[in-house]
Amino acid sequence: MMSAQTKKRVLSGMRSTGKLHLGNFVGALDNWVRMQDQYECFFFIADWHALTTDYADTSQVKQNSIEVLLDWLAAGLDPDRCTIFIQSHVPQHAELHLLFSMVTPLGWLERVPTYKEQRDNIKDKDLGTYGFLGYPVLQSADILIYKGDFVPVGEDQVPHVELTREIARRFNLFYNLQGAPVFPEPQPLLTPAAKLPGTDGRKMSKSYGNTILLTDPEPVVRQKLKTMVTDPARVRRTDAGNPDVCPVGDLHKTFSDGDTIAKVDAGCRSAGIGCIECKSWAADALVQILQPMQDRRKKYEDNPRLAWDILEAGSARARTVANETMQEVRAAMKMSLEFDAPGNAQGAK
Repeated sequence: MMSAQTKKRVLSGMRSTGKLHLGNFVGALDNWVRMQDQYECFFFIADWHALTTDYADTSQVKQNSIEVLLDWLAAGLDPDRCTIFIQSHVPQHAELHLLFSMVTPLGWLERVPTYKEQRDNIKDKDLGTYGFLGYPVLQSADILIYKGDFVPVGEDQVPHVELTREIARRFNLFYNLQGAPVFPEPQPLLTPAAKLPGTDGRKMSKSYGNTILLTDPEPVVRQKLKTMVTDPARVRRTDAGNPDVCPVGDLHKTFSDGDTIAKVDAGCRSAGIGCIECKSWAADALVQILQPMQDRRKKYEDNPRLAWDILEAGSARARTVANETMQEVRAAMKMSLEFDAPGNAQGAK
């Protein structure tokens, strides 16, 4: 195994949204688990980011953070192989966010694609706040304070990484350490993510109410699948179907073994199997994946202090790394906390 010193550093996080669903697992978490031995990984629960849309009611933020943590540990994130922490327990993120906000042009933020998209789609909340507009700057601080080499993202998040690179370049243009740049420019690490529909056929999302949670017990999983939409062209049991356009077929491609996928493909196209049988096989595959996670989760549910201690230890490790970066940032900006005799200040010229 490579030592931490020879590994490239990866940084990623999830908002404090509560219990995770299969879409979160397929889209990010499963990839993170596999990255632990290849990279030096920092994974954080973004509770401050949750406030950009849920600032009016913060009563569930802490509990939601714990639920995210439990699902991470259940899925296989290992505190001995990665650093797991919570954003608000590392105040250096906020300091760097403030400093970055001083040099980030307003136009850069207004053209972030997800800013416009969420302003258009989220109508029940007032998003006309500085925090919502400026969340990509905080996101950049999250990444750059650990000098991450890579950020694992899907295609839709690549613009955020590019903005982080632009902010790093602009900061390095203004400030440096004896001619050396303070921040590297992180690269997006495009992670494979299968198409995973929710029970209504749309993208799996809590906002659509179409999720299968990682904590759903077997009877709930089977009941949710019973109501899942299928190939609309298959009206009667005797009609042939097309698993390539069926949401249940997408679940099979992601979670079932090769033999089951072959049976589904042949049986659906020939009308040799019905949708009820097909859904039952999909439920079998999901239960086989979810049950071990739920067993691991129960250990922490029965002893939540154990999970919190993991979070605190990871946050302490993150603060140490973040503080080292902030010492360099302050020196480059000639705002060091240390006393400098006249003419001895280090940093930008």
